[in-house]
Amino acid sequence: MASKRSSGGRFFSSIKSSLSNIAKIPISKSVNSIDEIEVISPDGDRVDATVEATKGKWIPDERESLWKLAKKYIGGDIISLNYTPISYMEPATNVSRMAELMEYSHLLDQADICEDPYMRMLSIAASWALSVYFALSRPTKPFNPIVGETFEMVNHDGITYIGEQVSHHPPIDAAHAENEHFIHDITSNLRTKLLGNSLDIYPSTRTRITLKRDGVVLDANPPHIRANNLIFGRLWVSLSGELTLTNMTTGDYVVFKFQPPGWFGGSRGQVDGYVYNAAKEPKILMTGKWTKSLSYQPCDKEGKPLAETELKEVWKVADLPEKDKFQFTYFTHKLNSLDTAPRKMLASDSRLRSDRCALEKGDLSKVSREKSSIEARQRNEQKRREANADKFLPKWFDLSDEVKATPWGDVRAYKYNGKYDEHRAAIDTSTDKDVDIQPTEFNPWQYSDTKIESRK
Repeated sequence: MASKRSSGGRFFSSIKSSLSNIAKIPISKSVNSIDEIEVISPDGDRVDATVEATKGKWIPDERESLWKLAKKYIGGDIISLNYTPISYMEPATNVSRMAELMEYSHLLDQADICEDPYMRMLSIAASWALSVYFALSRPTKPFNPIVGETFEMVNHDGITYIGEQVSHHPPIDAAHAENEHFIHDITSNLRTKLLGNSLDIYPSTRTRITLKRDGVVLDANPPHIRANNLIFGRLWVSLSGELTLTNMTTGDYVVFKFQPPGWFGGSRGQVDGYVYNAAKEPKILMTGKWTKSLSYQPCDKEGKPLAETELKEVWKVADLPEKDKFQFTYFTHKLNSLDTAPRKMLASDSRLRSDRCALEKGDLSKVSREKSSIEARQRNEQKRREANADKFLPKWFDLSDEVKATPWGDVRAYKYNGKYDEHRAAIDTSTDKDVDIQPTEFNPWQYSDTKIESRK
């Protein structure tokens, strides 16, 4: 791990040591006499956990009902579990949510043209490696994608983006983004473990960023994620451990360390890190909050700030809509709209899901009906594939022989096959009169005549 690469980091260690006597550590406490339920205040203070347990979205009867259900799955992976209360959902899917990686893509553009190799790593670390986690601070869950579901994006920094759910069991999503400066490829195979009132999320991913000017290739390893207070208390997300970003061309690397909740006087979201050279010497220190901003400062070999330098902000969260129902950024709202959709987008696009659209409009009763209908049709398609000995094959990505080892299991990479570029070129040069008419019905289906049957 990156922590074994270097002994740098004494600057942040000294700060933590000086503040350790005033750190407020979250506490855990049973909320009844039968079950030991961990409840942690998102404020990082020493409030009575029995008081915190009464907060959040649920009334007492709902909490007890959900807790009885959750106990059946403790210790298990619930990533594909369809039972999620609508009030915990957001009008997006995991496939469309991956496109949020591109919100701060201008920093990747800057990295491509940057002459300083360490500032280049800083730009990449601040753009992809940190900014994406702000979306995780939303206390809502996206819809599970349908196998073959896609998401396209254009009209943002010259990027052409295609994402696809390439496997349903296990759920695996792949995406490819490209503009004149960079190529971004990701295969994501999230795994989870229900602990009771919290959920561990293991981001088993394979990520590659290629900067086009010099052909630099970078690899990323994300941190551990935990959703706290699923049922009792206010839901919030924490990150722990390390995020590493490695320049596979030069050997330079970045290490971010996510501080446990409660450090720095309960300052949730604290993250510190360094840019190192290939000789394992720290060159730039970084500090901030993954929920707000990141600043940097040149440092010496001991990790201490250089004299006559000062902290400078390199990234901050974009302005947010006031009192937004789903806590979306302006960019996320733009992704959900047709503003970022290409001409004649694919009918398998997440934007067209009837359950997602209903939730966006606030029609909660329709959300449940449409969600059940879509999931029923997916089950029936799977039964038909099994009966016909058919195999689902993604359209835009091919399963490769490359296997990426992660702390949470191996990930076999899906690689972009280039067919989407051919598809888009044909659409963009077409003279057909209906080329500018967008589809209105969600259709990722392999069989056009599969009947929709209710679950028995």
